[in-house]
Amino acid sequence: MKKIIAAINMTLNGNCDHNAGIPDEEIHYHYADLLNTAEVILYGRITYQLMQFWQSLLKNPSGEKSMDDFALAIDKIQKIVFSNTLKETGWDSAKLSTKPLEEIILELKKQSGKDIFVGSRSLIIQLIKLNLIDELQLCIHPVIAESGLQLFENLNIKTDLKLIKTKVFKNGAIILYYKPTVESITID
Repeated sequence: MKKIIAAINMTLNGNCDHNAGIPDEEIHYHYADLLNTAEVILYGRITYQLMQFWQSLLKNPSGEKSMDDFALAIDKIQKIVFSNTLKETGWDSAKLSTKPLEEIILELKKQSGKDIFVGSRSLIIQLIKLNLIDELQLCIHPVIAESGLQLFENLNIKTDLKLIKTKVFKNGAIILYYKPTVESITID
């Protein structure tokens, strides 16, 4: 059965601001490799629109191999976008979801194939509440951001996690790989 893997970048103080991290060649290669091992990635509208930046590198490569390779990987992977406002995706490999998140996840998990990645803060929060994440990959950048959305903001649920491995990058970023150990408990 496929795994649901939530993968996201964040600052040391928990902000999910795409401008606050330190993406370098090593991190671009890591995420390009990660995308090449997955079947589909799920995005909310805001993150999806941020990721559309990579389409410009398909038409006009940057000349930086790691960025251009990531652009190819993000273009190739199937994307499902959850939005109430978008009418079209503008990307051949992306489609708008016509079903609720939980229903899509349960359908995808039953199929054979590669894993399912979730790359949006809002979807990660929803899936934690639904107890549907099999692995959480937190890439923590050595930055303290003054503002931004907190990854686990307003999450009134306790989820115990087991650290299963780590990966350290030369720039000081670290990925913590966690697996939920028990069912989540709602906290009043």
